[in-house]
Amino acid sequence: MKKYKVKIEPEALADIQEITDWYNEAQAGLGKRFQNTAIKQINSLNKDPQIYAIRYKEIRCVVIKKFPYMAHFFINDENNTVEVLAVISTDRNPKIWKEKTSEH
Repeated sequence: MKKYKVKIEPEALADIQEITDWYNEAQAGLGKRFQNTAIKQINSLNKDPQIYAIRYKEIRCVVIKKFPYMAHFFINDENNTVEVLAVISTDRNPKIWKEKTSEH
């Protein structure tokens, strides 16, 4: 089974930071828990990222366990990389995904 390199794009890192700050304001320690969960979930994409269905264009999504967020990613088979493009609330309008990922 081939391994992939996981690359979190700056936009996705900014999303994670923003969500972390929001959770920290809501409840002490919650942001850290979100961040740890999100990173662990994203890093697990290094093996078998194809198990996640394509949602739109070539973009797949993985749910961040216990939090209403999804990491949107793209599998680049040319260089065996999983590129995480955005982390977006599952409650938000799907049009946002298209806007955030339109440059791909």
